[in-house]
Amino acid sequence: MTAELDPVKVMKQEVGKAAAGRVQSGSIVGLGTGSTTAFAIQFLGERLKSGDLKDIKGIPTSFQASVLAKQYGIPLTTLDDVEKIDIAIDGADEVDPNKNLIKGGGAAHTREKLVDCLAEQFIVVVDSSKLVDRLGSTFPLPLEVLPLAITPVMRAVAKLGGKPELRMAIKKDGPVITDQGNMIIDVKFESIDNPAEMEKR
Repeated sequence: MTAELDPVKVMKQEVGKAAAGRVQSGSIVGLGTGSTTAFAIQFLGERLKSGDLKDIKGIPTSFQASVLAKQYGIPLTTLDDVEKIDIAIDGADEVDPNKNLIKGGGAAHTREKLVDCLAEQFIVVVDSSKLVDRLGSTFPLPLEVLPLAITPVMRAVAKLGGKPELRMAIKKDGPVITDQGNMIIDVKFESIDNPAEMEKR
C-alpha cells in the first residue's frame, strides 16, 4: 500500500528542484531559510554529489540553512570572504501580484535580506498557497527588533496603524530569539497598500 503524497510537499519539492537547477558551477549561492528552500539545498547537494555541479560555495542565512548545507555536503563561506553572491534562493510567506514579499515567518529575515540584496540574481521559491492579492491579508508583517528597542518600536508601529505582538516561542518559555539574538514583533495591518513606502517608514 503506497502512502498518499502530500500535494503541498510535492509542489515545494518541485519548486526547490527547479531553483537548484538554475545554479551554475563556480557560483557563490545564498542559501535561504524555510521548508521550500530546504528542498533547494537538498537538490543542490544532490547535484554536487552526482558531479552535475562543481565548485560552489554557500552563504547560509540561518543556523537551519547552515546545518542543512553541511548535511548535504555544500561547502560554506561568509560575506567577509566573497566579493559577490551570484545567486540567492529563498522563500517568502506572502507574494502579491507585483512580486512584493512578506518574509520573516522563520525568524531569519534580517540575515536573509542582507544576503538576498547582495545577490546578482534572487530566486524566490514559493508554493501557490503563498500567492495573495494584497500583502498582509493572511500573514502578519514580521519585524526583527533589538531587545532594548521593543517598546519604542511597538509604539511607533501602533502609530502607523499596526497591531504589534511579540512573537512567543513554542515549547520554550518566553519570546522567540533570532540567530542574531533579537526578538520578533508580528504586526497585523488592515491593509498594506504601498509596501515600498511602508518599508521605508
